[in-house]
Amino acid sequence: MSKHIAVVGLGSMGGAMASALLRAGWQVRGFDPAPAARSAAAKEGVEVVEDLDRLAGTPYAVLSLPSARVVEATVPALLARPGTLAIVDTTTSEPGTSAECAALAADKGAAFVDAPVSGGRDGAADGRLAAFVGADLDALDVARPVLDALTGGQYRHLGAPGSGNVVKLLNNALAAVNLVAVGEALAVAKAYGVDPSSAAAGISGASGASKASAAMYPDWVLTGTYDSGFALGLMARDAALAVETAGQRGANPQLLTAASRVWQEALAALGPDADFTEIARTVAPSLTSEGASAA
Repeated sequence: MSKHIAVVGLGSMGGAMASALLRAGWQVRGFDPAPAARSAAAKEGVEVVEDLDRLAGTPYAVLSLPSARVVEATVPALLARPGTLAIVDTTTSEPGTSAECAALAADKGAAFVDAPVSGGRDGAADGRLAAFVGADLDALDVARPVLDALTGGQYRHLGAPGSGNVVKLLNNALAAVNLVAVGEALAVAKAYGVDPSSAAAGISGASGASKASAAMYPDWVLTGTYDSGFALGLMARDAALAVETAGQRGANPQLLTAASRVWQEALAALGPDADFTEIARTVAPSLTSEGASAA
């Protein structure tokens, strides 16, 4: 089996995945339009190129890109020369885009798999991401070595091309809801004189538990570090895209829609580059250092 792989998108997640693939014995070349991202990847040992076209025909490719529109522009470039076996798209993309890319790849004799991931930069660096996979069975078989390398086998095949995108968007929408709801709940606890850390620990051992109560608030909000590595702008985008995707099939998820509006308000107040856990500054200001000092 060829161990040559291209990683397109060398940001926080893509750069960490490229490094993990290197440590797993793959020969990795990477591209990113940002010189700083290329430089950081090169310091980790990745062979970087300054032109996406130079990666065309690489047997395997991993995409970690900012949007479905960028995916649409990237896939044809990778398929411009023969040799590509499988493209694994870890982007939080759109189901229609993945279906179109899978059809394009099949016409070229290649596999395209939508495999948006969860687990953050630490999971990416350690090769222990979780992936939501949409693909035909034949395409899944071709892409399996890459999926195993990125996740240690912790991926779930959810159905036809685009299925992974649907479930990843719903996953992120639920995380968006939980971050808002837990923040509001812990703020109420504090108003009654209950220590928010103790309240989070109690909730996390009971039926109201979520990663927001067990890790996100204790690790990033209540400590004031806000360093999850995931941008607020991306979560606001994903929450809105989940609602839009639901509407394309006639669904009207009212709670997800309400949460999306809250995220858009936080985006307007804090900007896209804030850490996504900083939504606590708008939904539960009493839990933040600014809110605590104001109180």
